[in-house]
Amino acid sequence: MADTLADRRSLFRPVGNLVRGTLIGAVEVIPGVSGGTVALIVGVYATLIDAASHVVRGIVASTDVVRGRGLARSAAHFGAVRWGVVAPVLIGMVLAVIVGAQVLAPLVKAYPTETRAVFGGMIAASLLIPVRMLGREWTWRLGLLALVAAAGAFALTGLPTATMAEPPLVVVALAASVAVCALVLPGLSGAFLLLVFGLYETTLVALNERDLPYIAAFALGAVVGLSLFVNVLRVLLRRYHALMLAMMTGLMLGSLRALWPWQDEFGQASAPGADVGAITLLAAAGAAVVLLVVAMQAGVARGRRPA
Repeated sequence: MADTLADRRSLFRPVGNLVRGTLIGAVEVIPGVSGGTVALIVGVYATLIDAASHVVRGIVASTDVVRGRGLARSAAHFGAVRWGVVAPVLIGMVLAVIVGAQVLAPLVKAYPTETRAVFGGMIAASLLIPVRMLGREWTWRLGLLALVAAAGAFALTGLPTATMAEPPLVVVALAASVAVCALVLPGLSGAFLLLVFGLYETTLVALNERDLPYIAAFALGAVVGLSLFVNVLRVLLRRYHALMLAMMTGLMLGSLRALWPWQDEFGQASAPGADVGAITLLAAAGAAVVLLVVAMQAGVARGRRPA
């Protein structure tokens, strides 16, 4: 009987990890909900970050072949990855991103004001995540740092911009290298960063139309960004945890300017229209989704505390 239960659990485990990956990928397409936060909730965050670190070090160690030292170190790093968990999670993420892009791309194009309202509500609510992570560590100095970061982000996102229909592939790769870092930082959305860069809708369209040069440039940028930043970000978060969270809070707050619902074709804010009531309700609905995720995360955290 025990053997039967164990066999069933071993059969359902990959399916469970596939579902976890699907949840992470689905929210990564939506600005405001962090894939890193969902990874924390479903219990695979540490595994994914550890796997990313080992893969990066394995790639770096593979240069030993050039120096005649073989693949031993590289193989050791790749062997340390829990592929039984990571592989189905990644498959689920990719499938969810592809399906999510097909659903969201037409909505963003047809209803720009409404989608900005929903996304803005999500980002505003997601500010609770880094704020709660700092908790009692907040000081007036950290608050001042957050305000400075918010002012800088507010100024940058106020520059005249528009969605880039045909961005240079170098720009695509650079944007991807920054956006992928959101996977390492729970509370920060990679899709939101693409929105700020003016590449969110363009990326969704590229995925739907199977634009291989665009997708290849994006993937290359993401791999390079993860390779360069994952270990640096882990060190910074470990050594300067409070400073990093305060700065992240400020950047998210200031960048909300990019999601003001009423904008002209150049991304400049305009006065609210007659639909202000409906738009406010949509923003509240977006915020409610994130607040539900935050509540789930808090429940998981309480459940893990020792009695």
